[in-house]
This record gives sequence, structure tokens and C-alpha cells, in this order.
Amino acid sequence: MSATPTAAPEPLDPAHSGPGDLVAGPVPLREPAAAELARVAARAAGDLLAPPAPVRLGDVVPAPERVVPDPTADFLLPADAAIRVSADPAALAVGEQLAALLRPATGYPLPVTDAPRPEPAGGIALALGDDDLGPEGYRLDVTAAGVRVGAATAAGLFHGVQTLRQLLPAAVESATQVAERWVLPGGSITDRPRFGYRGAMLDVARHFFPVEDVLRVVDHLARYKLNHLHLHLTDDQGWRIAVDSWPRLATVGGVGEVGGGPGGYYTRADYRRIVAYAAERHITVVPEIDLPGHTNSALVAYPELAPHGIAPARYTGTEVGFSYVDPASERTYDFVSDVLAEVAALTPGPWLHIGGDEAFKVKGEAYTGFVERVQRIVAGLGKTVVGWHQIAPAGHADGRVLQWWGTNGDDPATAEAVRRGARLVLSPGNHAYLDMKYAPDTPIGHDWAGLIDVRRAYDWDPGAHLAGVPAEAVLGVEAPLWTESVTSRAEIEFMLFPRLPACAELGWSPRTGHDWAGFRERLAAQGARWAAAGIHYHRSVEVPWPATPLHP
Repeated sequence: MSATPTAAPEPLDPAHSGPGDLVAGPVPLREPAAAELARVAARAAGDLLAPPAPVRLGDVVPAPERVVPDPTADFLLPADAAIRVSADPAALAVGEQLAALLRPATGYPLPVTDAPRPEPAGGIALALGDDDLGPEGYRLDVTAAGVRVGAATAAGLFHGVQTLRQLLPAAVESATQVAERWVLPGGSITDRPRFGYRGAMLDVARHFFPVEDVLRVVDHLARYKLNHLHLHLTDDQGWRIAVDSWPRLATVGGVGEVGGGPGGYYTRADYRRIVAYAAERHITVVPEIDLPGHTNSALVAYPELAPHGIAPARYTGTEVGFSYVDPASERTYDFVSDVLAEVAALTPGPWLHIGGDEAFKVKGEAYTGFVERVQRIVAGLGKTVVGWHQIAPAGHADGRVLQWWGTNGDDPATAEAVRRGARLVLSPGNHAYLDMKYAPDTPIGHDWAGLIDVRRAYDWDPGAHLAGVPAEAVLGVEAPLWTESVTSRAEIEFMLFPRLPACAELGWSPRTGHDWAGFRERLAAQGARWAAAGIHYHRSVEVPWPATPLHP
């Protein structure tokens, strides 16, 4: 990257001498180690030659709660830097993740060590337990002596690490070593999320995606402090998770996808791997078994679940609302109980999503009775039920969550469910649906909810979006990606970026800092990071991308 002129170096201040500095006085000083002297000399030489930090402290997505820059305190990460962390396994895990993020591009060894009270000492410190900013908040301080991230929890440390990586030059995202001066801008950031639930959904039923693709999506969520991955595991076109008690769901129902491809499914080991990988990045997996509609693949595998016991043909189209399990059959509830029990046992998170949308052929009391019985099954498994907002008319279950995907902010049925105790995750189709086209000529995607470019994805307030719903009833936001037209990892990324960071900022950042002009500038700087990381993205005309983006 090109260098810019540097400011004059700050004069040495004897009042702020550190270990190894030579100061006059009667107190004898220890002899500084050779490595320490070399580090001081390298920093002094770097200060004489270094350009200002190429990233400003506030150039972070999502926008932090509070940013206090200190232009005199930029930190040059030296080649011999260490990562010092609290003596706690969870903190050590975050330290190792940070080292793994930084080693490829820097080429630095970045050893990770623990200490009772970790301090930067010319490197990076991750301190657990001494900054009370809630379960996900953190404080990050950059001084000339190093970088310190403090948090009450490992999740907070992890989010602080995601901010730290954004403060380094964009080339830090490269998978191979880059000749770069790894400077972080000086100052402090105090940060915590607005909403506790911040997520994205990946539909693996319409098109199946292998485990590695799902893990890459997890990485994308972690980068922007999203903490839930909703997996839409079942639909008419394919059943994507193995269930031991009903094996043909996967081996028969998992065959096929939109357009007639081979499909596939996740073994129990595959699913455990996804869940564990997400948990290591402080992301909770929310599995969805869509009921009572969107079940054609299950009916192909087990015709006894269908009305009249007649097996339907496989379905590879994109219509909805035609399939359903028989709500009057006890065999249906055996099926639901067995499947949800197995999925619950594989999923440590609190949520089980039961779908509930577009069951057009199950109406009135048949529908609400089905939902109420399934809600009781979920409660009996020790989980909290989540369903699309169509389940609102059913009787309330303690803690239940409705995922609202409407396009009109006036929804009396949902508002009434909230009055009865329901909580909401907001996914408005005309703002948060990532399968919508950016523009009329976008090669993939839909437009039934309108065209959604970045500003439309950003310009709404989850806390005030639905009439009659108070902000305290909103758990957070989720950006769904349905995959009727999405067939590859590259296409997933094209639809996620640059809109996923918009949803992330709505979920994380304080409403008082919501500012389209500022967001588009900060978002533009992310383009070079995506290019360095090999992430495909849409170069929206609404965003002032750099003229010559960095390529991997």
C-alpha cells in the first residue's frame, strides 16, 4: 500500500518512562534485556519513518458506542510482539484465534502466553473479567506501548478482537505474507451491543451447501459481531439433517434441490462440527424444522405423514404452500417429537425454530392446534420455541419468539401476540431479505419484496419498526438468505456483501449513531478487506468504493 507523509515524531517524555527506559535518579534500574532494547530501537526508528495510521479509530463496522481517538498514540506492531491473555481457557482460545487471524499476513510468530494481569508490553493484551460492559461488551485501548482489550466475558474479548483486526491495514486479511507496516490508530473504544440477538439465516434446503461453505458463512457473521446463525434445514426440495429414528428423511428426502441437482444432507457429525465451530466464535446455531407446511421432502420419505398416506412426487421447483403433514394424525406428532428431540440434543443453544409459515392448506383451529401442540413439545425438550410470525394467533408459550418477515409495519396479530408475552426477531422482507435483488439487472435473486440495495438495508429502526410493539419486546434482527436462485459459495457472498454489515450495524450500534452518510464511508473501506480475503461482493453504486480495490 502507498505511504503518506508522516507527522513529526512525538518527543520523548521522561515523565512516562517504561521498563528498560534510562532515567536519572537514585533508584537503581534493572539492566534492560537485549530484545527489549531492540524493540525500543525499532519503535523509535519506525516512529521517524512511519506514515500516519492508514485506518482511523472510528472506521469500524458496526459503529462502536464510543470512540476517543488519540493521534499521538498510534502503535506499530513489532515482529516480536506477543499476545498476552488472562489465565483462563476461554481467554486463551480468543488469543489463539487472534494469532491465527494475524499470522498469515504479518508473518509474525505472535506467541500466545497467559498471565494473571496481562499487559501489552509492546504487543497485545486480552484481559478477561475487569471491564463490566455486559455479556458482549469490551473496551479497546491503543497506545504507543501496545494494545489492550478488556471484557467481562470471552464473547466480549472476541468482539474486541474483531474491532482490532479492522484497525489494522486491510492487507491483514491476506492469506499470505504482505510487506506492510502494521500500524493501529491510537485511542480508546468502549463498545457493547444494542440488541442481544443479531443474526443471519442460510437456507440450505432449496440448494444444499457443504459444511465448508457453512463454516465460511460463520466466519462472515463473526467478522461483524453477529451472534446467531439460523439454518433453514428442511423444505419441500430437501431434508438436510440426519435423524436416526427416521433415517429416510435424509437418505431419501435429502436427495434433490431446486433445479434438479443432487442435494445432500448433514450427518450428525457434520452438524456437530458446524455447531462447535460456531460456538468457538460465540455464535449460536438456531436450527429450523419447518412445520406443518414446506414438508414435501419429508412426505416423499415417509408417505404415512401425508394426508391420505399418499406419497407426493419429488419437488424441484420454487412454489410454496402446497405441502403439509397431517395435523389430525398421531403419527405426525410421533414424527415431530422424535425429530425435534434429536435436533435439540445436537444443539446446545436455547432455540428451536418450528417454521410455521405458508401452511396455506392447514387453516383455522387445525393450524393453531398443531402449533400449540408443537410448542408444548419444544418446551418439554427444555428449549424456547421460535416460529415465523404466522404462528402469532396460536396460544402463547412462555418465552416464545416470533420472527417477523412482513413488509408492512402495521401487523395487529403480531402486536397482539407481543401483548400476550411474545418477543420478536425482526427480518422485514423489504429491508432484511438478502435474497432480494440489488437492482433490476442483478443476475440472481427475487424482487417480490422490492429491490434492496445497501441504503434500504440500512435505513430502518428495529426498535420502532412495528406499530404497537415496544422496543423492549424486540430481541434483535436477522437477515435471511433464501437460496432458490443461489447455488454456490461465491453467490452466497455476493448476496451477503455489502448488505450483511448493514444488518449487523442495526443490531449492534446505538440508534443515536445511525447515520447513512457515515456508514457508507466506513463500508467503502471494507471493500479492500473483502478483496484481500477473497470474498466476493457486489460493488453497489450507493457506496464510494476505492477506485482500485486491493485484490487477493
